[in-house]
Amino acid sequence: MCCEEIINRIGFREQEGKPEMASPHSLKPDLKMKVDELFLFWLSEPSTQAMLKDYLIKIKNGEEIDFSCEDFKCAKTFAFNENNHHHPASRTRVTERITSALGASCSPPSPTLPSVSGSYRAGGNARALRRSVSTKKTLSTIILTLACVLSGTLVPLADSSMRMKEISLRQDPDLRKELALLARGCDFVQAKKEEAATPALSERIPKFYFPRGQPQANFNVDQLISKIENLFSQFPDEKVTIKDMGLVAKACECPLYWKAPLFHAAGGDRRGYVSVHKFVAMWRKVLQTCHDDASKFLHLLAKPGCNYLKQEDFVPFLQDVMDSHTGLAFLKEAPDFHSHYITTVVQRIFYNVNRSWTGKITCSELRRSTFLQNIELLEEEGEEINQLTEFSYEHFYVIYCKFWELDTDHDLYIDQRDLARHNDQAISHKMIERIFSGAVTRGRIVQKEGRLSYADFVWFLISEEDKKTETSIEYWFRCMDLDGDGVLSMFEMEYFYQEQCQKLEAMAIEPLSFEDCLCQMFDLKYLDHEQMDPLLAARDADAVGQELSDWERYAAEVYDALVAEETANNQCNHGYDHFVEPADAFELCNKTMLLEISDLDEYEDLY
Repeated sequence: MCCEEIINRIGFREQEGKPEMASPHSLKPDLKMKVDELFLFWLSEPSTQAMLKDYLIKIKNGEEIDFSCEDFKCAKTFAFNENNHHHPASRTRVTERITSALGASCSPPSPTLPSVSGSYRAGGNARALRRSVSTKKTLSTIILTLACVLSGTLVPLADSSMRMKEISLRQDPDLRKELALLARGCDFVQAKKEEAATPALSERIPKFYFPRGQPQANFNVDQLISKIENLFSQFPDEKVTIKDMGLVAKACECPLYWKAPLFHAAGGDRRGYVSVHKFVAMWRKVLQTCHDDASKFLHLLAKPGCNYLKQEDFVPFLQDVMDSHTGLAFLKEAPDFHSHYITTVVQRIFYNVNRSWTGKITCSELRRSTFLQNIELLEEEGEEINQLTEFSYEHFYVIYCKFWELDTDHDLYIDQRDLARHNDQAISHKMIERIFSGAVTRGRIVQKEGRLSYADFVWFLISEEDKKTETSIEYWFRCMDLDGDGVLSMFEMEYFYQEQCQKLEAMAIEPLSFEDCLCQMFDLKYLDHEQMDPLLAARDADAVGQELSDWERYAAEVYDALVAEETANNQCNHGYDHFVEPADAFELCNKTMLLEISDLDEYEDLY
C-alpha cells in the first residue's frame, strides 16, 4: 500500500488552483468501508507515525514542511513490511524512534498554523501538483491532528488483520468520526465549524417553558421586601400573629386569605407568631423561585420537596377561612361540623381542579382552573360566600342532608343498600356495584369493607345531579367501562340497559330494544350537530359562566325546600306566636340542622 494511493483516496485533486474533495456519495458502501480500512492501515504503519510526529515538531518550531516526492513515494519509508512488523526487535526499534522523535506526548495544537509550501508527485507521469495556501493549511491541519492522535498512544497490532489499536480513538467517538470523514475525503475542519454554528442557532430560540411561571422583567424584589420589613417594624418585637397576617398578605401583594398559608410557611404554626427575619427569608425564596400565583400558592401549601398538593394540605387554609370569614360565623357554634364542611370543600376543589384523577393537584391544573380567582373573591363577596361554588355553605348543607338521610346508623358510611334508596331507587344495582368496585373512589375501604365514605358521596351526588361537566362525564364513563380499556363497547352499554328494561316492564311500560335505543342515540348526536345555529352557539359561548349549572339549580331548589320544611315544622311545633320572618329563615334553619344532628335534646333551648 503506497502513500500515493492513500493521498488519492483521501481525495485531494487539483481543479482551477483549488483543492477538490472527493464526494462520498460517489462511493458505494462497501468501497467506503474499504477506504476506511486502507486509511487506518496506513495510519498503523510505524513509518507513518514517525513521519507525522516529525512534521509536528517542524510545525511547532515554525519550520516549513516540504511535501516532496520522496516523502510521498511508495518507497521503503512508506512500505509496510509485515515480517519486520511482526518481529519484536523491529517493533522495539519503531517505538524507540517514536519516543525519541517527540520525547513526550504533545500538547494540543495552536489554532493558528503557519502556512506551508511544497509539492509532491502523484501517479506514474510524475507530474507535480501545485497547492494553494488553503490546501497547505488543510494538509498541515490534517498532519497536526493525526500527529496529536498518535502522540504516544497509537500502537500497531501484531496480528494478521493489521488493525489499529488506539485507546483515544476508542474513547472519543467524535475523533473517530472525524478520521472516518477524512478517509472518505471530507474536510473535518469544515465539519467542526458547521457543528459549532448549530448551538448559536438554538440560542436564538426564546425560552417558552416556565414550570414556575414566567419571570417578570421589571419586578423589584428588594423593594417589596423593604415594604414588608417596614410593616413588621410596626408590631412589638417585629413579630406578627395570625390575626394580623392579613396586613402582611396585602403587603406581599397577595389575596387576603393567603394569610394562613403565609403564616404556616414561615413557621408560625409552631411558635404562634412569625418574626420578620423568618418571614423575609421565606418570602424572598418564594419570589426568586416562583413567578406566578399558581406556583406561589402551591409552594406555600405543599410539603417541602413536593410539587403537588394533596387533600390534607388544604386543611389549615380552609380552617382559617371558616374561622375568619363573616359568612361562616354561625359555624363557630358547632365545632363538630367544621371537619365536615372542610371535607366538602376539599372534595369540591379536587372535583373541579384535579382533572387528572391522581389525587394530586399540580401547578398546571391550578392555572387551568378558577380556584385562585375564587380565593380572591372571598374577600370581595363578604357575607355572600354562597356565591362561590367551592366554598358555598348552602351546597354543603344540601350534600350533608342528603347523606344524613341515607346514613341510617349515622356512622358517616353508607353501604349498597343505603345508596339504593337514593332518589327513589333511581340508580340501578349494576351501577351501584360499579361505584362500590373502586372504579371512581380512592382508598381501599370501599373495596374491602363495601362502604362509601362521605367524601366519596360528594363526588357521587354532584356527578348524579349534573352530568354535563367533564368530571361528571368521566365519572360515569369509568363506571360503565367494565374492562377498563378506555372505550365503551356495545356489550357494556347493553349490560346496563338490560336492568332498565326490567324496571320498565315491572311498571307495565314496553321498553325499546337496545338496537333501537342505540340508533336513537346516534341520531340525536347527528341532529345536535346538524341543527346547530351558529348565532345561538355564539350567544351560548358568551353566556358561559353566567347561567346556573344543573348542580347549582338542583342545590338551590333542594336548599329552599329544606329551609321551608324546617320553618314550617318550627311554626307548627311552637304555634303562630313564634312566627319566623323569611329573613331569619336561613340562620334558623342552619342552627336547627346543626342542633338536630348533634343533639336533639338541646333544640328547645332556642325558643
